[in-house]
Order: sequence, then C-alpha cells, then structure tokens
Amino acid sequence: MKKLLSYQIVDYLERRDVKYVFGLCGHTVIAMLDALKDSKKLKFISVRHEQIASTAADGYARITKKASVVMCHLGPGLSNATTGVLNAALDSIPMVVIAGDVPSYYYGKHPHQEVNMHCDGSQYDIYKPFVKRAWRVDTPEMMPEILDKAFRLAESGRPGPVLISVPMDMFSREIDTEYFARTYRDSRVTVRPALDPDVARQIARELVDAKQPVLHAGGGILSSGASQELAALAEFLDIPISRTLMGQGCVPDTHPLMLGQTGFWGFELTHKMTTEADVILALGTRLAEADSSSWYEGVTFDSERTRFLQIDIDPSEIGRNYPVEIGAIADLKPALKQLLAEVKLLCPEGRSNPELRATIAREKARFKEENQPICDDSRFPMTPQRILRDVKKLLPGDAIIVTDVGWNKNGMAQQYDIELPGSIHHCSGLATMGFGSAALLGVKLAAPDRKVITLIGDGGFGTNPSVLAAAKEYGINVVWVVMNNAAFGTIAGLEAANYNTRFGTVFHTPDGERYTPEWSVIAQGYGIKSRKVTSADDFSAALKEALEADEPYLLDVPMENIVVPTPGCWNINDIYSPNELVANGRLVKKENGRYVSPSHAKSHK
Repeated sequence: MKKLLSYQIVDYLERRDVKYVFGLCGHTVIAMLDALKDSKKLKFISVRHEQIASTAADGYARITKKASVVMCHLGPGLSNATTGVLNAALDSIPMVVIAGDVPSYYYGKHPHQEVNMHCDGSQYDIYKPFVKRAWRVDTPEMMPEILDKAFRLAESGRPGPVLISVPMDMFSREIDTEYFARTYRDSRVTVRPALDPDVARQIARELVDAKQPVLHAGGGILSSGASQELAALAEFLDIPISRTLMGQGCVPDTHPLMLGQTGFWGFELTHKMTTEADVILALGTRLAEADSSSWYEGVTFDSERTRFLQIDIDPSEIGRNYPVEIGAIADLKPALKQLLAEVKLLCPEGRSNPELRATIAREKARFKEENQPICDDSRFPMTPQRILRDVKKLLPGDAIIVTDVGWNKNGMAQQYDIELPGSIHHCSGLATMGFGSAALLGVKLAAPDRKVITLIGDGGFGTNPSVLAAAKEYGINVVWVVMNNAAFGTIAGLEAANYNTRFGTVFHTPDGERYTPEWSVIAQGYGIKSRKVTSADDFSAALKEALEADEPYLLDVPMENIVVPTPGCWNINDIYSPNELVANGRLVKKENGRYVSPSHAKSHK
C-alpha cells in the first residue's frame, strides 16, 4: 500500500510517543503541516521565531530525557533555529530537527531561499559543525531508515541534536508503507556502557586510599539520573562533593557533603577542598573554563598535587583540560553502582568524617549569615538577593526553575539551594541570552502538573518577547520573572570594573535617561496577565498571585545591578586588566612554592 511520505512520518513520530513538534510554518513544510493537522496524538506548537521553537524543544527534552522534535523551513528558518540547536548541542540535549529544503530537482537553480553559496543542495552543511549528524534525504525511500538512525543517535552516547534536511518534493511523494516495516522491529533504546570491572576496582582503590578525595559532579550526573548513586557513594566514604553550574541539584545543595559550586562564581570552601585534594573523581563534566577558574593552577584545581580520575560518556571529554590517571567511558548510573559495590568490598565498614561535615555546615552557615542583610534589604529597585530570597520562600519544593544568563544564572547557582534533582535548568555551554523565556515553555509541556518559572534579565527577555504569544495560544501556564536592571548587567559590571565605563551595556534614551520597555504593558498586549512590582515588599504578593494564577503570568521587577560574588578567577579579567601574575593564560609567579592568583572577589555584603 502506498501513502504520502508526510503522513508516514507523522505515523512514525506517533509510534515513538512523540507528543509535540515545535516549529514555524514555511512553504517547504506545508505538506507536513497538512499531515500534522489530522494527528490525534501529535500537537504542533507554532511559534513566532524558530529560535523559540528550538529552545522550547530543548526545555522539553531536558525533562523527558528523550529527543524532542523541531520542524522548520529552509534558509532563514533553519538559520533562525541555529542558536537553540547549538545550545542544545553544547548542553548535551537530544533533538531531531526536520528542515524543509528546495525541491530536489531545482538544486543549483537558486529557487526561492535556496542556500547554495558554495555547493548545490548543501543547506544541511550549515549544521555540520555542531550536530551529531546531518542527513540530506535524496530519495523518499531513505526516510524510514534515516528517522530511526536520527533518534537513536540523538539519544545515545552523549545526547545531542541531529538534522534531517528534506527537499519539499519528498514530503509529497507516495511510497510503499513496506519501507517503514523495519521501524516497527527496531528497538528504541540503546544500552549504555558500564565500567570495565577492572577499571571499577582501580578507581575504587584510589578513592579508598586517598587522604583528601573529592567527587566533582557535572551535568552528566543529572542526564544519566545518577543522583542517588552519587549520594550513596559519597555518604559511604564521607567524601565531599563539588559541582559545576550544570551539576546543580545533582544532590541537594543542603546535603551535608555538598561543598557547592566551583570556579569563577564558586565558594572559598569549595576551592580550598578541590585545590588540596589528592584525588578528584570528575563525573560527567568537561571541567570547563568558568567551572575551573580558567584552569589557573591552584585556584580551583591544582594538577601538580591532585590525581584526576574521570568518567564520562563522551571519550572526547576524557583528559580534555586536565591530565587524568584513569579515564573511563561509561554511563554514570551503572558506573557509580559498580564503584560503590567495589568500595564496600575494600572498606566494608565505610568511613565517617564528622569534622568534615561540621566544617561544611559551619562555612555554609557563615556565608548565609553574611549574606542575610542584603537578602532582607527592602531598598528599591530590589537587590537580586532579595528577589531570590522571596522566590525561595514561595516556590513549591517540586517547582522547576529555568534560568537565563547573568544574575539569574550565576547568582542562582551560587546562592539558591536546590533540593530536588532536575528542578533547575541552566544553559551553560553556549550561555544564550533568551534561553529561559522560551525553554520554560517546553519544560511546562513536559511537566504540566508542576509550577514552572524563569528568572530572566530584561536584556535576555528582550531578545524575543514573542514567547508570550505561544504561551497564550497554547495555554502554557508559566511565570516569567523579569529581573529588570535596564542593562546587560553582567557585561556592564565587567566593563565598569576594568574600564570604568558602561558604554554599550546600559539602556538609556538619547538624553541619557534610564530606559526600559514596560514589560508588563507589553505582556498585556499579548493577552498575558502581568504586574509591575512597585516595591520590595510588593514582590512576594505579586509572585504569589502569579503562581496561583491558572494562566501565563509576567512580573516586571525593577532590580539594582549588583555584581555576583566571584571567589574564583576568569581569564578575561586579566586580559582586560593585564596582571603581572598572569601570562598567556597561566599563573607565572609562585610564593613559597604556591601559585599566587589574582584577586577578583567581590563582596556579597
């Protein structure tokens, strides 16, 4: 029996339990829209810009841990979606992008919107630098096999996006349904590897023999669902846990062995423990720049005194930034189970370190105590710390927070305790402004019974406020908290600190007056309920109203631009302000055999 390819694609997606297709119309995908309209299981989420589609799909996949689906037009449609897809790639989020293209028989003739600057039929080349694989469908009979390969590749190993570029004439061709027969037999799950038993024993021995070990957890812990396994291993040997930005929530921030974040926005205690560690087991992290204080020796990590062990699903991450004594490729959930089993054989009674736990508790309490006055401050515009305090008081424990860039990401990761794994989502690899405002749409669709909120700067929200339209059209009941400092705040702070100016980073009228759009009024124009906060004491009531509303809600919150405390280092500071302690990205001066690091710390008081 023959059937239009577009309808068979929809049937395939239904059988994979895909619930949503995120995208935007265009003449190359009209045939797919026609097929989608008749589906009883698939819902097309139409947005006003393709970056919103790919970012919302990113948010959806973060919750489901399955490949989300984006459908877009050729040329500008595909290029508009690029930022969201690239963000997903760098944060290891599975995604299948189906893009229309010019008719196959018009390759090279430059029909409307064709991308062929250097090669005919080459649109898919645009995505090759960052997707796991890019396919061009040259015959409709290829599509079933490509679809199966695409989903498997997106979800297996280190997850990430893939692209299927489909000439528009393929969608409208009839092929025998028999070509899809193999997809009925193909399994949907690829089993991930565990550790080699000998390697598991070696790593376990290193942890047991270490005098000052640290478990350093990245986003891989959360993507593999290994939070319980990590906590169990740490608790059995009383090993402290440090984490990256993407690792927030891997175990509760309040856990007695959780040191907190490392790197530029880390903690003094965390850095003390990680620099003095004799063994660090890095789990699901590439040990990236911001989390490692630009790899300055002796600031966050010290490879001269620390033996690094590393487990990751992606072999390209092993030893990327620090030399490793043991590098292993494995999924972290079975790997940590194996390690705990081996540790119990070597050290059946486990270990207890009440002094370590007391130190962690004392230092956390000290930071909170010193930070409390600014958290309780009632000045207006509000302090970001006061905003975080009130959000913490009012949000349900199972609410999901999506951050953006700036204070809402860096400050949240540093000062906001997450207690439920998977209840906060940052964009780290690309650090994209506007991520939060769109990603929360997909998050809410994936978790309809939970409160979903984004904290986002006015600069980030201003990149694409048409997210409001999608929320209204589809009844996606989320809350945007716009932390409005009338600036690109993080960059304004860097520029002010290093050049004593804020040129190009703050928003003002030609006569120099502070300027910011009335986001609450704009939201109302989209039919979104909104409120502009008028005092610090008004915020709690406004947030309570927003959380209780059975509809999308925007809060415009005037905020003071305060720098996030930075106990770590960042090389750009030393590029802006040359320092005799640094040359070509390395600390060069030693004092008493130790590196002396530049001081970038800012007060949190």
